[in-house]
Parts: sequence; C-alpha cells; structure tokens
Amino acid sequence: VNLGNELTPTQVKDQPTEVLWNARPKCLYTLAFIDPDAPSRRNHTYREFKHWLVTNIPGQNISEGEVLAEYVGAGAPKGTGFHRYVFLVYKQPGVIVDPEEGHVTSRSRKKRRYFRIGKFATKHNLGNPIAGNFFMAQYDDHVPKVHQQLDGLIPLL
Repeated sequence: VNLGNELTPTQVKDQPTEVLWNARPKCLYTLAFIDPDAPSRRNHTYREFKHWLVTNIPGQNISEGEVLAEYVGAGAPKGTGFHRYVFLVYKQPGVIVDPEEGHVTSRSRKKRRYFRIGKFATKHNLGNPIAGNFFMAQYDDHVPKVHQQLDGLIPLL
C-alpha cells in the first residue's frame, strides 16, 4: 500500500503480514482498516465498512493485539468503481475494553456496516490518527468470494 495506489481485491485478499508505523514498544495502539465508500462512492450508505479492527497492540506487534474484527479483504461490488480502503493507526491512552464492540469473525457482516472510526476514537479517547495510508480498488473476480464469505450476502446498491 502506497498512498492511493491501485490494488486489486485479489492482491489484498489475505491479511497483511506487516503494517508499519512509528511505534513506541511500550505503548498500545489501535489499527483500523475501513472502506468509507461502501457500497459505492456515490451511495455510501454503509459508511464506513469495517474490514479489520485490532486494539491493544503493543508497539507494532499486531499479532499480540486484541482483534475486534477479523480481516476481510476489499470487496467493491460490481459496477461501483473504485473504493478507497484506508488504514488508520491511533495511539491509545490505555487498555481498551469494549464489550459492546465485541468480536466479529471474518465470516460475518455483523457490526461491519455503519462503523464510524471517528466515534470509536472519541469513545476511547484516541485523539487523531498518528499514521494512515490508503489504496484504491475496484471489483475483480475475487469479490464474489468475499461476499460469499460474509454470510453469503450480495450487497444491495
């Protein structure tokens, strides 16, 4: 991912093995991966779609963080053009405990639509993001697999 480059859903189908930011080893971080253009840029009624959310990450050790939403790759519906897929990192003031947010598996759409990273950040006193990046992606032949994975539902446009 390199500040707005174009990638395909096939290229980003798997969870990244590395996400880097300027982290302090003894601090905790939240990593969010969202699509603000769901289900399309013209009709973003699902804004934002939560693709991945990990809290309580010590330093850059994402695997040691608490996964609130398991990774789901890009899934721009056919005919909706390019979507922006955004990674944001926040420095936490302390441990986040959020039973309302719960845990969302990679096979569920539950609690992914209508996510608001700004509200989440406010709720947990995260302030502004300390790092961010994004890429653009549009429909390819992998997208039906993403939608089948997510409860077998095709998004309504």
